[in-house]
Amino acid sequence: MYSEVLANVVRGATVESVHTGHVAIVDGDGGTVFECGSPSTVTFFRSASKPFQAIPCITSGAADAFGFTDEEIAMACASHSGEPIHVEHARRMLEKTGSSEEDLRCGVHLPFNEDVSREMVRSGEEPTQLHNNCSGKHAAMLALAKRIDADPGKYELLDSPVQRRAMRCVADFAEVPMEKVKTAIDGCAAPNFAVSVTAMARSFANLVRPVKLHATVQTAAARVVSAMMGYPELIGGTGRLDTMLMQAGAARFVSKVGADGVWCCGVMPCTRYPTGLGIAIKVADGDDTRGRPVIAISILKQLGLISSESFADLSPMLIKNRRGQTVGRVESDLRLGPQYLPF
Repeated sequence: MYSEVLANVVRGATVESVHTGHVAIVDGDGGTVFECGSPSTVTFFRSASKPFQAIPCITSGAADAFGFTDEEIAMACASHSGEPIHVEHARRMLEKTGSSEEDLRCGVHLPFNEDVSREMVRSGEEPTQLHNNCSGKHAAMLALAKRIDADPGKYELLDSPVQRRAMRCVADFAEVPMEKVKTAIDGCAAPNFAVSVTAMARSFANLVRPVKLHATVQTAAARVVSAMMGYPELIGGTGRLDTMLMQAGAARFVSKVGADGVWCCGVMPCTRYPTGLGIAIKVADGDDTRGRPVIAISILKQLGLISSESFADLSPMLIKNRRGQTVGRVESDLRLGPQYLPF
């Protein structure tokens, strides 16, 4: 499967390595705006699917029945850093459903936030499942299980009604037959879903403009989008890509990373993009920290969705030696075309 160079790693004046991959940008009617590489490549959404996994919690009535706030809806979509604000919101979600941390099925890891993680290690504090970056998603799934009388002890299993609803939601937004959606188990023990990169882009175009879907789903999608844009600090956390992009985006788009080099974005309908846009990238080597942010920021700048001065230290990303001297950069050569020059 052909993949195109999306970012170059340059040391001095020499390209040292490259990050290749696939990009798809579609409009709200499903038309192709831009593509490169092989966007028909089927790969896993990973955490970029969380907005769709959260929607059944809303459409079922579970979110309202348990009194979930917009912050808690944002947490259901989050790949959070395990900072105190994230842990507290996840705890509240469980309390509202009459559940506890032990009822989660996501597993334990140290917080993604390095400062919080170091302090926990220093103080001898053990992480819990609340620190798991997917704890909000799992708390919402647990709420859904209780609302529809599914077994709360098996909510993460593929044959659970909870996961069947999540899979149906992914298929509907991606406009892919449910039987064509491939599945495997994610890092948090819940199922994850694989579709083409183009279908991922289409799903985010439908998320921000869900006119093709049932009215109840449209309302739920609008609530998810509002929560993500309203509380970007919950979607990622301090220094995290999704949080920084949405804070800079001034409610123009929603951003959601997925592990192994996935990034998806839904651009709200506006004068320049009247039906909105859906964007998906997959970095072929699975890079999350070097190529992905540089590529995502470059695309948003070219689309005029963030200022050309934004994130000057991240795109291009400076490479420094052990003495703090700048010795290279990671930069994207991806060019969308002159029609997408910034405002």
